[in-house]
Amino acid sequence: MSYVLAFAGFAALIILHEAGHFVAAKAVGMRVERFSLFFGPMLVKVRRGETEYGIGPIPLGGYVRITGMNPHEKIPAAFVSRAYYNQAVWKRVVVIMAGPAVNLLIAFVLLSGIVWSSGDVVTSHGQPVYSSRVQGLEPPASQYLRGGDQIVAVDGKQGLSVDQITKEISSHRCAGQQVAGCTATTPVRLEVRRAGRLLTFTIYPRYDPSLRRTRIGFSFRVQIRPVGPLHAATEGVSEMWQATTSTVSTIARLFEPKEASQLHGVVGGFKVTQQRFAFDTTAALDTLGLISLSLAVVNLFPFLPLDGGHVFWALAEKVRGRRIPFEVMERAGVVGFVLIVLVFVIGLSNDISTLSGPGFPTR
Repeated sequence: MSYVLAFAGFAALIILHEAGHFVAAKAVGMRVERFSLFFGPMLVKVRRGETEYGIGPIPLGGYVRITGMNPHEKIPAAFVSRAYYNQAVWKRVVVIMAGPAVNLLIAFVLLSGIVWSSGDVVTSHGQPVYSSRVQGLEPPASQYLRGGDQIVAVDGKQGLSVDQITKEISSHRCAGQQVAGCTATTPVRLEVRRAGRLLTFTIYPRYDPSLRRTRIGFSFRVQIRPVGPLHAATEGVSEMWQATTSTVSTIARLFEPKEASQLHGVVGGFKVTQQRFAFDTTAALDTLGLISLSLAVVNLFPFLPLDGGHVFWALAEKVRGRRIPFEVMERAGVVGFVLIVLVFVIGLSNDISTLSGPGFPTR
């Protein structure tokens, strides 16, 4: 089910982005010939009015085809006045910006909505304050515990802090060399309070090489305080700004090995979303919000065929006072095409390397 939800989430981001272009184009009077989810020859299609809707076989995006986006295409006389390049500059800018604007709106709604519904993290000296209640369950803990269980004692020791609980669990080690997934030789005796009842479980920890210790398979909840919509919106915008500066910095310094290693693509984004849907829907929605934001930011780079490239040349035409030859835009568009290919290749390479190694950390 987590795979289905992740796929549906990605498809929704694509559909809504393209729907932004579609609705704006219709609103300003342009002729929309095709609305496609995914690329390639349409596997399923239906025509409604002058627009053909369909689904392609390559799940790497989608597109809206507007009459006249290529000045060299032959346009029936009846539609010449509605062609893209025959529209006023402001109309073209509105249509192109509508896609990224929808992605920004999605990111704002998801990130702010999560803060509003979940509350804000209580911090002390800049660090989150944790409670003794558990969440994010995975084996072997998922076989015994439930989200919200409160840790009362570990190995008979009560009143332990979160750090002390972690240390006590990690004191149970595997025999011989500590290798990924090995089981500790002795079990942890865990006492938890659930709905007013005190329960005791005997659980064997497993070694996690990414943490370099044994663990049972849960994380601690941070302490949360309720917030109002204004505070939630402020936090959402703050998170969006931090993610935006990080994305721009990574792409701007793409040729630095350290920065390039942090870049991930569609495969990585899908895998992280799927893993988070498997354990925590809220975390998955947060991830989709950040992916939607990244789509908007990357699309706004001023290079064709990105949306930002179309806006750049439309504004350049406005400043120049007359149309810029399409051949000039095509030659300049090579830069954008190379950038897209480079980002895709590096992201895919990092995704494959991560998936064949330690995998993506999702908690």
